[in-house]
Amino acid sequence: MQTRPLSDRTFDEEAQGSDQQNCPDCGGRVTKTEHETVCDDCGLVLDASPIDHGPDWRNFEDGTENKSRTGAPVTQTRHDRGLSTEIGSRRDANGNTLSGRKQRQMSRLRMRHSRAQFSSKRERNLATACTEIARLVSALELTQELRERASTLFRKAQKADLLKGRSIEALAAGSVYGACRTDGLLRTIEEIADVARCDRGKVLLGYRVLNTELGIASRPISPGDILPRLFTELDVSPAVRSRAADLAQCAREEGLVSGRSPSGVAAGCLYLASEEHGGGFRQEAIAEVANVTPVTLRARYQELQERSESSSPI
Repeated sequence: MQTRPLSDRTFDEEAQGSDQQNCPDCGGRVTKTEHETVCDDCGLVLDASPIDHGPDWRNFEDGTENKSRTGAPVTQTRHDRGLSTEIGSRRDANGNTLSGRKQRQMSRLRMRHSRAQFSSKRERNLATACTEIARLVSALELTQELRERASTLFRKAQKADLLKGRSIEALAAGSVYGACRTDGLLRTIEEIADVARCDRGKVLLGYRVLNTELGIASRPISPGDILPRLFTELDVSPAVRSRAADLAQCAREEGLVSGRSPSGVAAGCLYLASEEHGGGFRQEAIAEVANVTPVTLRARYQELQERSESSSPI
C-alpha cells in the first residue's frame, strides 16, 4: 500500500477531503473507514485519523481545569500545595539497601533540601500554620474537608497581611473555628482552646480578626445546636430530649435567644424539661457541661418558665 506525500497533493484535493468519490491518481473507487480513506485499486491513502500526541486527560475532581495525571491532587493543607520532594535514606526505589557512601550522600542532600524548601519567611510561616491546623483537626477529630477550608482561610488571612502583630497559632486556631462555624459544625471556643497552643482569648481574637476583615459566612449558633452535646454528656432520656428540643425551638421563635448566650438558653431548656419530667439533674451539673454559670442557667430557666405560664405558652 502506497501513500502519496502531502507535498504532492494539490490544494483542491485537500479541500475535497473525505467527500472525494474517485481516486485522484487512478480514478478508482474510494472506500471510507473509521480510521482512513483509501483507494481500493491502487491503495492510495487519501485521509487518515491523526495521532494525538497530547496527554491522556483524566480528572476526578469537580470544578478544576487541570486534568493532567501528574500525581497526587493539589491540596491547600501544605505550604507547597502537595508538590514536594522527599529524599529517602536507606533504600532506593527498588527496595535495595544503599551503600554507606550513598547513604551519606543522601543525608547531605536531605539537609540541603530542608534548608532550601522555604524560599521566604512568609512561606515558612505558612508551613508552620498548616502543621498547626493539621494538629488541631486531628485532636478535634474533624474531617479532611474542614482542614482544607481552614488552610484556605489562613492563606487568605496571610495574603491580606493579617499576621502582622499577631501569633500564627492564634490565627490558625481561629481559622479552624471559622471553618467549623462556616460548616455549621458545633465546636466551642473552649474546645479549640483546650488543644490549641494559645488561650481562649487568643483563639477568639483570631476568629474575630478573620470574621471582620474577610467576612466569613458563618451562621449564628442556636440553642438547638448545643442540646445534642448536653444530651450525650448527661445521658438524658428520650422524653426529656424531645421536650428540651421543643422548648429551644419555641424560645427561638419567641425571641428569647436574642442578646443571650445560646449555651445558657440550651441549659435552661434542658433544666426546665427535666423538671417537668420529675427532675433528676442538678443545676450545677447542667451548667458545668454547658460551660455557663448556675446564675445564667437560673435566669434563662425563669424566663422560660414565666413565658410558659403566660398567655402565650411555650
